[in-house]
Amino acid sequence: MILVKTKYNRRSFLKVSAATGGGMVLGFSWLASCSPTKEQILSMPEAWFDINAYVKIGENGLVTIFSPNPEIGQNIKTSMPMIVAEELDVDWKNVVVEQAGLSVKKYTRQVAGGSQSIRRGWQSLRMAGATARRMLLEAAAKDWQVPISELSTQNGVITHTISGKKIGYGAIASAAVNIKVPAEISLKDPKDFNIIGKPTKNVDGKKIVTGAPQFGLDFKRAGMLIAMIEHPPAFGMKLKNYDPAIALKMPGIKEVMVVNTKPSENQWSDINAFSEIIAVVGETTWQVMQAKKSLIIEWEWDSNGENSADHNAKLDQSLLITDIEPSRKDGNPEAAFQNAHQVIERSYSAPFLAHNTMEPMNFFADVTQDKVELIGPIQTPEAMSNSVASLLGVPLERISIMLTRMGGGFGRRLYGNFGLEAAAISQKVGHPIKLIYSREDDMTQGVYRPAYKVKYRAALDAQNNLTAFSVHGSGIHESPVYENRFPAGTVDHFLALKSTIDSNISTGAWRAPRSNFIAGAEQAFLDEVAELAGKDPIDFRLELFDRVKNNPIGELNDYDPSRYAEVLKLVKEKSNWGAKTEGVYRGVSAYFCHDSYVAQVLDMVMDKGKPKVKKVWCAIDCGIVINPEGAINQAEGGIIDGIGHAMLSSLTFDNGFPQQKNFDTYPLIRHHQAPLEIEVFFVDNGIDPTGLGEPSLPPIAGALANALYKATGKRLYKQPFSQQDIVMG
Repeated sequence: MILVKTKYNRRSFLKVSAATGGGMVLGFSWLASCSPTKEQILSMPEAWFDINAYVKIGENGLVTIFSPNPEIGQNIKTSMPMIVAEELDVDWKNVVVEQAGLSVKKYTRQVAGGSQSIRRGWQSLRMAGATARRMLLEAAAKDWQVPISELSTQNGVITHTISGKKIGYGAIASAAVNIKVPAEISLKDPKDFNIIGKPTKNVDGKKIVTGAPQFGLDFKRAGMLIAMIEHPPAFGMKLKNYDPAIALKMPGIKEVMVVNTKPSENQWSDINAFSEIIAVVGETTWQVMQAKKSLIIEWEWDSNGENSADHNAKLDQSLLITDIEPSRKDGNPEAAFQNAHQVIERSYSAPFLAHNTMEPMNFFADVTQDKVELIGPIQTPEAMSNSVASLLGVPLERISIMLTRMGGGFGRRLYGNFGLEAAAISQKVGHPIKLIYSREDDMTQGVYRPAYKVKYRAALDAQNNLTAFSVHGSGIHESPVYENRFPAGTVDHFLALKSTIDSNISTGAWRAPRSNFIAGAEQAFLDEVAELAGKDPIDFRLELFDRVKNNPIGELNDYDPSRYAEVLKLVKEKSNWGAKTEGVYRGVSAYFCHDSYVAQVLDMVMDKGKPKVKKVWCAIDCGIVINPEGAINQAEGGIIDGIGHAMLSSLTFDNGFPQQKNFDTYPLIRHHQAPLEIEVFFVDNGIDPTGLGEPSLPPIAGALANALYKATGKRLYKQPFSQQDIVMG
């Protein structure tokens, strides 16, 4: 048992009584939940009513947990209510779900991003369930006139241990409404968990596989119109003139208009290269798509059109500049390199990437004089609300945002320009509309993963010990370098440099920002260093972890070497690393990001002369695993996604024009290219949960590159690997 203070305030904890009938309603800022069975739906208490951010208990014992967190496939609609249900001590089958909309008064961090939902909500979610349980216990103790110490709970039932008297939560919920919120409550010891740690099916699984409406593209409202946009075809262009005459004569077309979506006060999420667009509004999607094609548009240059060749040259040039302030410098790396027995230097690069969510951008908007109603898939609803208020000049309290499930995000839906476009179009046309992007609209509008380059150097002494290490990373708008991550702290002489390149091409977060590239480059380079030193690649890394454990260099190292080493040891054991199998080529990688540690071993075979990923072993330390089934799915998805983008995907530019506009020229991984088997293992250390949605993706590119070297004899320095005559079987 863990005793904690309930430090709730008005923003984070609400106690509300039901409008009619019995029932207890507890509101919290952090909750997400699960779905009812058919039987539960039939027995829903009539006393329940809608309110944001709360747990409510009906008189029949059913518990509803409202979910304010955007669901983008990370499975928080299952895992977060599991945490609440655990501490509330209810039967999982008696928990139901409703999705809450945006409410800045009741919610904190209503964001899906950074693999932070569980980590940031862990203690608060537990407290939510435990506080409700305590209030129910106090109500029962008062009703029975017995000490609360004589009461226990199990599966939503309170028992008086001496008399054997029992009462369900539902029957005592009304009385619990009047109980004062306790100053402190007890949390379960993790060894007593009954729900957390048990494989649990995705609560939306059946809806997903049967196509039940729940995504933004599914949303419909009677009488709404459909809108699509036309933006400049090249970065650096803007609208000069257009002729809508033909489009306006086509069936079903209501309006063709110019819309400006630049807020007067920008949020961090307002990244948009094309704030002035042409909108076409009509009755059906097909009609609007055809009308778009008929538009006669004249564009003009506002800035220079950029080319991928120029980007590469500028990135190369930036890595030659050394007279910049180091992000980190330990010892005297210049002298160490000069006096080294051996020096190895390698450079790595990766292109722009589009997010390419399965569900293209979309949003519903109904803007009137009295209200702004927005419904759709967005990772940052609060930021969108602020931007819409600034754009339309309306008070925040008139704006409502309801969240739908998202068909992927990967960072793209952090940036809500499509919601602003929908709101601006609805306001201008004076009618509720639903904005829909085509795949081409989505891929050519920007907010891409930046293009990156990084140069590594390592120095070895005569005994093949690593004595110096340097990293210099450059990128479009941002450097990929994390200066305080491994191998910082392992060597006496260390140097980290950062450079950036300006561009009119808009970039933003892409799954595991920066880490998605730098991890693979770093881990491929470390394998080359290990080979030069004549050491096993895992033993080489473990040697470095021993160094930093015993004699760390610097005070800013942001990783725990013991936990880092543990995942490497686990994957070494599970993969039987030392075993040699004829025709099987192995690569290893390990990385720390989003507060979690991941190590991977990838086995590759040659299939008709082409490399084929046979199996991946993945060891993860993300603390306590809430739902192993969902966690394994997250890890597998990250591995497959990482292999696909490292191997296949690239977005290039010619005079500002994106050269890849759909999947015919922008390949994604196919089923036959995915690993035949993935095995995931979790370190059981009882530490509070950390990130899981992103950490499995970054290191897999390194394991893949290292295995490809073993299979083909070729070191790979440029992503995608397919452009270096590597074709996956």
